[in-house]
Amino acid sequence: MTDDELKRRLHGDLMDGYDEELEMELEDRNVDELAGLSTEAAAYRAARRRYFRELFRLQGELVKLQDWVAATRRKVVILFEGRDAAGKGGVIKRITQRLNPRVCRVVALPAPNDREKTQWYFQRYVPHLPAGGEVVLFDRSWYNRAGVERVMGFCTPAELEEFFRSVPEFEKMLVRSGIQIIKYWFSISDEEQEVRFLGRIHDPLKQWKLSPMDLESRRRWEGYTRAKEEMLERTHIPEAPWWVVPADDKKTARLNCIAHLLSQLPYVETGRPDIMLPARERHEDYERHPVPDSMIVPQVY
Repeated sequence: MTDDELKRRLHGDLMDGYDEELEMELEDRNVDELAGLSTEAAAYRAARRRYFRELFRLQGELVKLQDWVAATRRKVVILFEGRDAAGKGGVIKRITQRLNPRVCRVVALPAPNDREKTQWYFQRYVPHLPAGGEVVLFDRSWYNRAGVERVMGFCTPAELEEFFRSVPEFEKMLVRSGIQIIKYWFSISDEEQEVRFLGRIHDPLKQWKLSPMDLESRRRWEGYTRAKEEMLERTHIPEAPWWVVPADDKKTARLNCIAHLLSQLPYVETGRPDIMLPARERHEDYERHPVPDSMIVPQVY
């Protein structure tokens, strides 16, 4: 990769971060305002507008899906796996961005503590499974054992083999209990991961995303590839198949994943009752007491 190509791709990664901030400010009705936000080439501006329009349309469908899940008391688990910097967090953010956290919640567990290491392997995940009317998104999941734990030597070969023997039965049991499982693997190239890591290294707002484990995973790229290939081969079952999301382009990966997710559930738009804002009651004896100036947040802006 030439220096100019690297600079171009790092700039694109930076612009994607700016767009992330715009997503919560813009609505579908005023997405054309993007035309005046920058001086990039017209084709790039048009691509950004198309992305925002389609994202907002899909997020509108996600709201319908959420209402249907709540109304039908469905139970849905969505697993997001992939290499570091593959874009899992980005798509999770877009899925949940406009949804009710009481219906759709994210689970991102830290490394197991000493007590959890002695438990049945799946035990610490079970409390986070959905009740009726809930969607749970796992930002990494029990497949840590087939990935990071295997590659970094945090589990023994016997523990890994037991995982591969148990996980299909565990997932079949969940499906029999009425939980739908959707599993995504975000796939990026060696070159693209390098660009994203460099972007994090040089952007102070993203450096928190880098951990020593992330850097070590970069060195062990081939080990992760072998682990991923065996994981997909041994845990791709009809009851809970894997879906691979090509993710070198962040924006298209997000849109493709959300569109596919919507296709996996037979949701329909549920009716909402008409809402009338009631008139505020007013009482003659009510008096509003002023807040002391010492309690007011300074108006710096």
